[in-house]
Amino acid sequence: MLLIVGYIVVVAGGLIGFMMAGGHPGSLLVPSEFVSLGGLTLGMMIIAASPAGLKSLVTSVLSVLKGGYVQKKDVEELLKLLYELFNTARRNGLIALEDHVMDPKKSAIFSKYPTMTGNHQRLEFLTNGLKPLIDGRIKPEQLESLMQVSIDAHDEELDEPIHILQLIGDSLPGLGIIAAVLGIIHTMAIVDSGAAMVGKSVAAALTGTLLGVLGAYGFVNPTTMKVKANNNLEAQYFNAAMKGLCGFAQGMNPIMAVEVSRRCLDHHLTPSAEKLEEILKGAAK
Repeated sequence: MLLIVGYIVVVAGGLIGFMMAGGHPGSLLVPSEFVSLGGLTLGMMIIAASPAGLKSLVTSVLSVLKGGYVQKKDVEELLKLLYELFNTARRNGLIALEDHVMDPKKSAIFSKYPTMTGNHQRLEFLTNGLKPLIDGRIKPEQLESLMQVSIDAHDEELDEPIHILQLIGDSLPGLGIIAAVLGIIHTMAIVDSGAAMVGKSVAAALTGTLLGVLGAYGFVNPTTMKVKANNNLEAQYFNAAMKGLCGFAQGMNPIMAVEVSRRCLDHHLTPSAEKLEEILKGAAK
């Protein structure tokens, strides 16, 4: 929502200044320039990105428009889930987690935490970390290396929409010039139509340059920064899950393993140590 407010402020600020100088907003609505710039941008994206990358781009932008990836609720549910899993394993052995891990959406533990079960990548990451540990196919000290490979692959996947957005932001001013040049070519073809008509045509052509520059610096580049910030929080979330699980696997008691996870996360999202203890007591009950 905050991102949309920012978009509105950008548009309003530019329009108000334009109108104060005597301009009419209607003169900026030049369909031909919108079509030219939009078509050039779309074509460039199709050439540069894979279908999966375009899909990931749409998902990333929609996510930041809705408020981002990781919220306080996501963090609290992760910490409570880890605590419940660790307590269950400490009381009954790691084998007690097998049914929960094999079918987490039917698990009495996992099903209480929709921010985990509702996110396929998070759920798969955590369960894939638990499975070899439960089966005894890996030593506790080897678990972090295995999970780090998954984190690195996930980070690369999150980076692809950022690269596409950066390409768009870098290219839009140039594409805007192309759209404007096309308009100027049309203007030269009607140069004998009188000063008023030529002036109107030149103004319409310059709208392409305006749209390109405004689109890059007012919308695409700030959105790229927002996506980057949200991706960093998502990376912290995965790292926190890994560190907590590895700490417990190597012998930490449940509450200390969860404390390790808490310290991996942005302090704006995490509860204090006292609040965490209170939350975990509620989870234990």
